Amino acid sequence: MPDKERHMPAEGSKAPAIELKASTGKKVKLSDFKGKPVVVYFYPKDDTPGCTVEAKGFQAHFAAFRKAGAEILGISPDGVEAHCKFAVKYGLEFTLLADEDHTVAEKYGVWVEKSMYGKKYMGVQRATFLVDAEGKLARIWPKVKPEGHAEEVLEAIRSL
Repeated sequence: MPDKERHMPAEGSKAPAIELKASTGKKVKLSDFKGKPVVVYFYPKDDTPGCTVEAKGFQAHFAAFRKAGAEILGISPDGVEAHCKFAVKYGLEFTLLADEDHTVAEKYGVWVEKSMYGKKYMGVQRATFLVDAEGKLARIWPKVKPEGHAEEVLEAIRSL
């Protein structure tokens, strides 16, 4: 495996703690949702094409995720204000968390070196973690393609 994936936690291990400010302005902790499955998805940037497709996919199935008892937490390095605009623009009903200093992304092993047009920079690798009711990582999608991803995650929740 490439070096940058080495630090991603393993399926079956305890999910790293999360405590971040939400688009609502309140602090949200992963431990707030103990006893129910939580989808923790990391995405690079609000209101960009792939991230919008992914967010709209989760929103399209929001009722089904709720029916399955699951919470959805979207995390990016964007600030609360950007998250608010993104949520309002696309009618997102799930929680977006601001990881501006990428501390949580680093804990989950998704703060990685990227390259665009030959320029290297650090950024978020699109990845999703399904945390079970006991706080363990039940399933990990290390490299997500936005189209159809929400459906795949929903199926995994239904099989927990």
